[in-house]
Amino acid sequence: MHCAIAWDIDGTLIDSEPLHHQSLLAGCRNWGVDLGDLPDQAFRGIHMGDVWTALRPRLPARLEQAEWLAAINAHYVANRADATPIPEAVETIRALADRSIPQVCVSNSSRQVVDANLDALGVLELMSFTISLDDVSAGKPDPTPYREACRRLAVAPGTVVAVEDSRTGADAARAAGLFVVGYLPSGCLFGNVDLSTCHLSSILDLFPG
Repeated sequence: MHCAIAWDIDGTLIDSEPLHHQSLLAGCRNWGVDLGDLPDQAFRGIHMGDVWTALRPRLPARLEQAEWLAAINAHYVANRADATPIPEAVETIRALADRSIPQVCVSNSSRQVVDANLDALGVLELMSFTISLDDVSAGKPDPTPYREACRRLAVAPGTVVAVEDSRTGADAARAAGLFVVGYLPSGCLFGNVDLSTCHLSSILDLFPG
């Protein structure tokens, strides 16, 4: 029996990956760093701490991670209207809320970006809580974010449905013991999931009203 749902945000609830990439490039340009050679999906689903580590050799030696991240987040928040809801995301969240299903979000984004996304979707108040990169010591694919979500929910991991659109997130949820739904609008499989779907509304079948 499933008793709660843990949503990924970027690429699952909101089409934000292009804006994340644009914000990364724009933020780094503040220090004269051109990352135009990176593929559009270079860091999809990757914890920003790991992005910092990967890009550190290309950044100024005296640049602090907090300052770098603040510049990226500022661009994202200022342009958040450019990100659009994933089809059926808002409707599915509201339907689950009507059924009194506890909902949380587990993201590799910062608190500022998480709140901006959920506010833009108009569903922030429907979440019991959210887990951002500011709340944990390690991000996905480490299972810590999902373990923390289950701890706060005070339920067994196997009773929580995690909805992810990337291998990084699915691996994290799997390692934490959750029931994993792979949201696959492209039809491409990306890992070991319990259920695959290209329509978020099908998740309602896991929580009969």
